[in-house]
Amino acid sequence: MSIGTEITGGSAPEPTMEVAIKIWRYDSQTGERALKLYEVEAPEWACLLDVLDIIKDRVDGTLAYRKSCRMMICGSCGMRMDGGAVLACKERMKPIVDRGHVPVISAMGNMPIVKDLVVDMDPFWSKIRAMKPWLQPGYQEPPEREYLASQEQMNPIHKEALCIMCGCCVSECNSMESDPDFLGPAALAKGFRFVGDPRDGADIERLNEYNSEHGIWDCTRCYFCNERCPKGVDPRDAIAKLGAESVRQGIDHDLGAKHAKWFVTSTKTTGWLRETELVPKTQGIVSAIKQTKFALGLARRGKVPLPFPPHVAEEVREARALHDLLKEQNRRGAAGIVQGERGLARIERTDEGGAKRDIAEITPGEEPAAAGS
Repeated sequence: MSIGTEITGGSAPEPTMEVAIKIWRYDSQTGERALKLYEVEAPEWACLLDVLDIIKDRVDGTLAYRKSCRMMICGSCGMRMDGGAVLACKERMKPIVDRGHVPVISAMGNMPIVKDLVVDMDPFWSKIRAMKPWLQPGYQEPPEREYLASQEQMNPIHKEALCIMCGCCVSECNSMESDPDFLGPAALAKGFRFVGDPRDGADIERLNEYNSEHGIWDCTRCYFCNERCPKGVDPRDAIAKLGAESVRQGIDHDLGAKHAKWFVTSTKTTGWLRETELVPKTQGIVSAIKQTKFALGLARRGKVPLPFPPHVAEEVREARALHDLLKEQNRRGAAGIVQGERGLARIERTDEGGAKRDIAEITPGEEPAAAGS
């Protein structure tokens, strides 16, 4: 690490550092792709976006990338660092330099590359538009008085409302990589932003559309979107809310919905998933008969337990009690997942990698619990 020597107006020299990064350069017109190493001097406070600016200003003016607000608000500077999507304005470089690591910077995934680190966002926006991202209140004439929703009513969509449309979740989506037509985590999170809004009157229509082919149930639950979201939107949780709300509203024509319903029924009655009944309950008897040969092959290798007598978990009462409690509290559909989110919010990770219980901040619109409760 070197120390800057320039002194302006008698002030102390600004500490600097030598930063090395590798950038995948790409020209969509020629198809040429090359990994280039850049080494520059940058202030110790520099983020990845600052380093890119220095490279463009002082080393190579042909480097292409997007930026705007520089404050983790606009979402323009989404790109990949070492294979994972990040916001360039959020990634501080000093810890990386101190480790002696040379990161590899590339364009986001699952979107066509225009040049270098710039991707074509048109496929992204087309799926956002497919969600009809505007309120559909369901009345012909607006009411005489303003419709006011309480904070408690709006809490279930608090996280989804934080989305800045950066595309980091889409970049890392396994389902979109295998099926480009999958609606994707950003669009579906935006969908729940309106399904969960108490002012919207088109929730049934929306859920039916989102349950179509390439919709809600095509998510593989890899949770990469949650891991890479820079704003804590947790798109996978939003998709889970859409699925739970679909089942609650009786929209269960997709095999994914049938699978989820049987999973709940199975765990409620026996405390575990009865796999031998999964195919007939999810795909139907005809499909189960067609897969008999495959099932017998699994059975010969001890991969399928005998269906009779059904195995019942020793503490099955706990699974049933949990189901009854959610029903008693009316935590059906998305409300049950929102309850889980609040529970997870009470867990604070420690530096040692463990977890400890702590007093959670009061969610806006909620009353603090009474002392000793």
